[in-house]
Amino acid sequence: MSTGTFEKMVKAPIEDVWDFIRTIDQWAPLAPGYIDHTIINDEISQWTIKIDAGMLKKKLHVEIEIREWSRPNYVTFELRGLNEKLTGSGSFLTEGVSAIQTKIIGSLSIQSSSSLRKIITPLIEKTVPEMTRELTLNVGSEIEKHYSIR
Repeated sequence: MSTGTFEKMVKAPIEDVWDFIRTIDQWAPLAPGYIDHTIINDEISQWTIKIDAGMLKKKLHVEIEIREWSRPNYVTFELRGLNEKLTGSGSFLTEGVSAIQTKIIGSLSIQSSSSLRKIITPLIEKTVPEMTRELTLNVGSEIEKHYSIR
């Protein structure tokens, strides 16, 4: 299983950060390689993303299922590949550092159960930490655009 974790300090109160993170439509488009997503219901969405990891160039269709929303501290989710044998999990954790600053911790873990996993796993191990970093940075930047206290 490949795992990535990344932290970003955001110049916004924790409640504003939560207002952004609690709405998947706001952060799904910030995922690296994002093509589109569809909300199925309050807990399930399906995303299409393009992965470009060296020799692996693939359009992935994944289902994201929210496992828990805990205002204002975290959202956890599981994912599974719809066109590839992938499973994983992730989260956004938030921690109020001050009245106007919040730490966001993004994490993502993915594993392949494909018959080609010996080839795919090293590519996933290389890609997941960077995807986690990019998504967390993108979310943090977007929050600061909308909610930052200046």
